[in-house]
Amino acid sequence: MTALASARLHLAKAREFLDAAEASQELELYNEATASAVVSGINSKDAICLALVGRSNKNDNHEAARSELKAAGPAGRTLEPVLGRLLRLKTRAQYQDTSVSPADAKKAVEWATRLYEGAQGAVRG
Repeated sequence: MTALASARLHLAKAREFLDAAEASQELELYNEATASAVVSGINSKDAICLALVGRSNKNDNHEAARSELKAAGPAGRTLEPVLGRLLRLKTRAQYQDTSVSPADAKKAVEWATRLYEGAQGAVRG
């Protein structure tokens, strides 16, 4: 499979998880909305990196994901802080006993949307 074909598949996954994040937010399921937004953002990062540099590393190291995005050129450098903000909410949404606030869930969906839009642009070329 080519890198561009893989980027398109990641873009489709990013859209699916973004749709889930938006639906969960409407249902006031803020932890789920945030968790889905994070997964969408990660898939958007993968799509961007695959489209722009032909590869994307798969690991759980959030700093490595941010560095990889930043190294993908101007588009990646612009979106790297957005991914960083989104990833900071992952632990609270998925693992901690405290919940994500409605305001933070809204921000997470907005950040995931920005990443998705950036990925769309990268994949389209």
